Order: sequence, then C-alpha cells, then structure tokens
Amino acid sequence: MVELPATPSVASRVLALAMMRSLRVFGGVVRPGSTPLRIVREAFDALGRTPLPRGTKVKPVTAGGVPSQLVTAREARDSGRIMLYLHGGGFVCGSPRTHRQLASRISASAGLPVLVLDYRLAPEYPFPAAAEDALSAYRWLLGEGYQPSQIVVGGDSAGGHLTACLLADIADEKLPMPSSAVMLSPFLDLTGAELASRDKALRDPFVPPDYAIWCGTAYAGEMLTHHRLDVLKVRKRGWPPVLIHVGDTECLRGDSEQMAESLRRSGSYCDLRIWPGQVHVFHWFAPWLPEANAALRQIGEFVREVASEIVAA
Repeated sequence: MVELPATPSVASRVLALAMMRSLRVFGGVVRPGSTPLRIVREAFDALGRTPLPRGTKVKPVTAGGVPSQLVTAREARDSGRIMLYLHGGGFVCGSPRTHRQLASRISASAGLPVLVLDYRLAPEYPFPAAAEDALSAYRWLLGEGYQPSQIVVGGDSAGGHLTACLLADIADEKLPMPSSAVMLSPFLDLTGAELASRDKALRDPFVPPDYAIWCGTAYAGEMLTHHRLDVLKVRKRGWPPVLIHVGDTECLRGDSEQMAESLRRSGSYCDLRIWPGQVHVFHWFAPWLPEANAALRQIGEFVREVASEIVAA
C-alpha cells in the first residue's frame, strides 16, 4: 500500500523552486495566446523524443476514426485489459508523442496497454470535438470486444476534464461504464473562477491562472456554460471508482477537491490523494522524482485492486 509522504522530498522542493523561477516567471511575462501555437506545440512535442523504458512497444492505431498510439510496457503483455488515456496540454497542445513516456510508466505499473488518443485540438477544433473523439474511441473499444470491466479511462490536466466528460457522456448514451477512472491534476472548472484567489493564497510554481483560463476558453469557445462542460455539476450516480491525484501547490487543487466531494455525494467511490509539495502532473518527472514513482505505483495498485474486486464479484 503506497502511503502519502508526510513532507516533500528534496528533489520535489528543488523542482518546485526551479519551476517558480523559470516557467512561472516566463508565464507571467508572456501573454496567453501571444506565442504562436505552432511553436508551443513543437516545443511540447520535443518532450516525446526522450527514450522510452526498455521493452516498451508503441503501435499506431485508429480508434473509432481517431489516430492513436497503443503504448505497451514489457510488464503489460497479454493482460486482456486496456486504458484509454486522454493527454493533457490545455486542450491546445499535446499528443500521443508528448505523453507516451508517461503512458509507458502507467502501463508498467498497472500491467495493461495504454491507448493514447490523438484527439483534435483547440482552437482549430473547439468543443465538442475532443469530447466526441473520446466517446468514439470508447465505443470502438467496446466494438473491438473489450468488456467494460476490462477498460480503464484516464487523463491528466485537460485530459482529466475529458475523462470526466467521457464518463458523463457514457451515462447519457446509456453505454456500460468502464471499470475505473484515473484523473491526474485535472482541470475541471474551465471558467477558472477560483484560480486567481487560490494562486494568491499559495502561488502555483507551474500553472499561471491566466493561461489556464485562456486554454479553457480556447476549447469551450462561446459554449463555456454548456452542461457537458460543467463536469463538476453533472450527475455522477453510477460512475465507476475514481482515483484523483493532485499536488498541494496547485491552483487547480480545488477542482480535484470539488470533484471528489461531488462523487462522494452521489454515492460513487473516489480516492483523492493530495500530494505534499508536488507540482502540476508531477508524474511526468519519474523516475527522477520519488513522489512520481510512488504515485505511479499507487495508480497501479488502484487499477489492479478494482480489477481483482470485479473478478471476485
């Protein structure tokens, strides 16, 4: 059983300080949307050039008409289960390439292949494009013969919102629910109504509230109040068990807390883990960051425990 550390590691303190003095300073100077998205996307995509863990297999897949990559760690062969993963990037950047390193580590920990969806990005393709891509991919998995009990859905940051939206859409479409869901530092309230006050109380080392709000608007467009986008208020009865990870330095922390409260009020199970001293989607920094390694192990424990309970039932 992975326990939360009482205090942040030295490595996580160094990381938060480095981000506060670099990325956060840069984010406070550069106006959101002023840098051409092509440059932002290319810079983010460069992260995908890091070598994958030995034995990882990456296979191009078209999932319900949506290009994707199936990332399978050496530890995940022939598991019979799969995770549909919706990457982060503020709805405006990111791809399977940027997230296949993280996907490979989740695959190894949870013991299943991870299907990373290359959903359409805003602002060229605003809502509901990405949400529809996610639903199409889920339908495709069911059509490929996966039982709902064999499917996990998950995502980080903006992908956490897409994960919550997908669960709500599955319920609306009266499709069978997946076995479980994982949300890492989810960006859930796209209005960003409380981000500035949270950031004022405790400055986020990584995410400038103005940038998060710009991303939410780029995706939602004029439909910011659409009921499908208000994932904190949608009906959640019947949702599968949900694991949420968030760092206590994040201005997005309140989004996770509100989602956990909403799930519990509806009678659904939610395991909310607030990690001391951790930045937005700190899982990125495995294997260098001890807390990232522990968090990945805990994701694996959660997914395997839910799977074992389903089998036992």
